[in-house]
Amino acid sequence: MKKDNRPTGPSQRMLRVGELVRHALAALFARGEVEDEALRGAVVTVPEVRMTPDLKIANAYVMPLGGTHAEEIVEALNRHRKFIRGRVAPQIDLKYAPEFRFFVDETFEEAGRIDALLRSERVRRDLEADDGDDDSQED
Repeated sequence: MKKDNRPTGPSQRMLRVGELVRHALAALFARGEVEDEALRGAVVTVPEVRMTPDLKIANAYVMPLGGTHAEEIVEALNRHRKFIRGRVAPQIDLKYAPEFRFFVDETFEEAGRIDALLRSERVRRDLEADDGDDDSQED
């Protein structure tokens, strides 16, 4: 039997570990244990953590509340990633503590762009034209 070469999504284990790491990071940020001028007073959310298949790298997508200074905050977190690794490792039961890489989460921004596109006059006009075509076909 020929194996299908289509890319598959993350495994259940990758998803489970990613969620475990996400919760540990969120708790760490809520406690304010990472000391950096860029992080002072910032509330950082962790919408998603994607693990590599070997579970050795955790790509954490973060966004500060309000979305301000996101790049600075990500740079600060990446500067302190060894400290963060040391704090998170005891909370998760893995053979190896994952290496952390922090990125700005752009899903909210992307959703906003899609929403704006769907609300645009051009799309609305096309949808109305399609609705008119459907009525003529019913006769």
